[in-house]
Amino acid sequence: MALRYVAIGDSTVEGLMDPGHDGVYVGWADRLAGHLKAVHPGLLYANLGVRGRLAPEVREEQLPLAVAMQPDIAVAVAGVNDVLRPRFDADRLRDDLHAIHGELAAAGAKVVTFTMPDMGSVAPIAIALRPRFAALNEITRDLAERFGTIVVDLDREPVASHPALWDDDRLHGNSEGHRRIALALAEALEVPVSDDWRAPLPDVPRRLPRVLLGEVRWVVTHLVPWAVRHTRGQSSGDVITCKRPELLPV
Repeated sequence: MALRYVAIGDSTVEGLMDPGHDGVYVGWADRLAGHLKAVHPGLLYANLGVRGRLAPEVREEQLPLAVAMQPDIAVAVAGVNDVLRPRFDADRLRDDLHAIHGELAAAGAKVVTFTMPDMGSVAPIAIALRPRFAALNEITRDLAERFGTIVVDLDREPVASHPALWDDDRLHGNSEGHRRIALALAEALEVPVSDDWRAPLPDVPRRLPRVLLGEVRWVVTHLVPWAVRHTRGQSSGDVITCKRPELLPV
């Protein structure tokens, strides 16, 4: 019987900032499918992730569809959009993530996820959000004990927060970042891979004037448009549908 693999969550699951040749984002979830197919040639794969989705939306919109597919492997990543909202409710986030992982595990899936690396190293202005990301990571680690979720702890791997793995928007991995996350998840699933996702990268000089200029550029280019959009009650995923709504061969 063909192995069934389903990915649910937000923009990182969709694959943002890892462009493909056909204009559709690739991302670590698709790349992981490639690793899985190498050992499971008949692999069936669905990706329900949509950018901008909050954890309650993933729970309400994507979880029932994923459970109905009876996946053998399910990757669920959500919570960052909740962290970025003006009001952050850690208890609500815990409830939603527990429901997502609990239901997938109860359906017989091997569930996989990862913690978020130190975003303060990626975007110095994000240092103010460190307590929120710490709360998200604490909830994520708890999923392993409660539901048997396989948690790749990117937060405890220094290379994961290296600027060379992140897009200019400071929120999404670039193509190399997505490639390494896929390798990390494959390793956690005991799928043979040839590359080491923890391989070190050259240090980046951090001169104060350049750092300040980079922060100003990021605020103008990315933060202000994001804030304006959300002030208007809009989301980047309002008119977006998932790219693989059905289980299909890879």
